[in-house]
Amino acid sequence: MGTADAGLAVLRVGTGLTVAAHGAQKLFGWFGGGGREGTTGMMGRLGFEPAERSALAAGIGEFGGGLLLAAGAGTPIGSTMVTGTMIVAASTQLPKGFFVIKGGIEYPAMLALVAASLALTGPGSASVDNALRWRPGLGLRLAGVGAAVTMASVVISRRRSVVRSREAAAAASA
Repeated sequence: MGTADAGLAVLRVGTGLTVAAHGAQKLFGWFGGGGREGTTGMMGRLGFEPAERSALAAGIGEFGGGLLLAAGAGTPIGSTMVTGTMIVAASTQLPKGFFVIKGGIEYPAMLALVAASLALTGPGSASVDNALRWRPGLGLRLAGVGAAVTMASVVISRRRSVVRSREAAAAASA
């Protein structure tokens, strides 16, 4: 294994396990997270409907995608899951600006960029994909990133519509 493959392994494992831990907070309440119930409430407050399904999708995208990414197993799939989920997460923090210190998009945006980059580079030699000799072509890798961006855009658009409707209802009742 060369230095590039070692670097990919460190980046992939570190990013994947970080995102998986974040998903475990949502799904299981581990590491001080809210679990499915708390995450469902948060998703509802943020305008994701149906909130329970949205919480489950976010948890699976982070936990499952993160584990796949960490292992380098089905890397285009895991990368797509993480990229899409992190784009949506960043969209909820956009009004607070860029920096995480103010609740901004810095953290989820960086995770999305790393996951998308790993989708394009591949997992490297120290991975399950390499052990299974699965080397998807650039077309599949690009399709995964495209799918992540497309699906995230759909989810963001639906959420914005819900938020606008809530704001209009609140203004009308005021």
